[in-house]
Amino acid sequence: MRERAVQLGRIAFGVLAAVALCVQGQHAVSQGSPLTDFFSYFTILSNIAGLLVLVAGGVLALRGSPGIPDAVRGAIVLYMTITGLVYALLLSGYSLGLLLPWVDDIVHRVMPVVYLADWLLMPPARRIDRTTVLKWLVFPLVYLAYTLARGPLVHWYPYPFLDPHLPGGYGRVAGACTLMLGLFVLVAAVLAWLGNRLGSRRRDRPPPRHARSAPGRATDPT
Repeated sequence: MRERAVQLGRIAFGVLAAVALCVQGQHAVSQGSPLTDFFSYFTILSNIAGLLVLVAGGVLALRGSPGIPDAVRGAIVLYMTITGLVYALLLSGYSLGLLLPWVDDIVHRVMPVVYLADWLLMPPARRIDRTTVLKWLVFPLVYLAYTLARGPLVHWYPYPFLDPHLPGGYGRVAGACTLMLGLFVLVAAVLAWLGNRLGSRRRDRPPPRHARSAPGRATDPT
């Protein structure tokens, strides 16, 4: 019963994120913002990937099929946790621009908590190793390269700490990128440790009573 509730919750929150992103995308385009800019935010890309994982994972689990690999889930949890932390520490004081306030709450506050809770409630079935953790860092590095390469071409940067035209120039950007990389590594290590620790406890937990044979009752030899 508890697991079914978790799967239904995954689907519901995934749909909520999808609705928020669709409304925000339509609003941004209606205000003259290029759709390519909308899809150039780390927050947007992480939420899109996350809602797909939530909905697909929930539907597959309800059908009794293998769910989304834990390595993929862990990557999404990392990206969304970083999204929430960076917003809280660096971006919450900046103007929302075209971002609708209720969408801002969902993508920056609600969904990061949902993914983290999902990771803790349903920890990985298999141990997350260091190689997997390193693979989680590939997407942020690719995103950073894309953003810094595209910025000079379109004269636009999704986040102020990546804009070299602001005071401090490329030196400030380099410092921010170094700090961000350190934050990614630290959070990834913590998430892997938590997942492994909670996962081991879950694996060691005895099966529920209804899954065992009743005492004195013959079991079906087939």
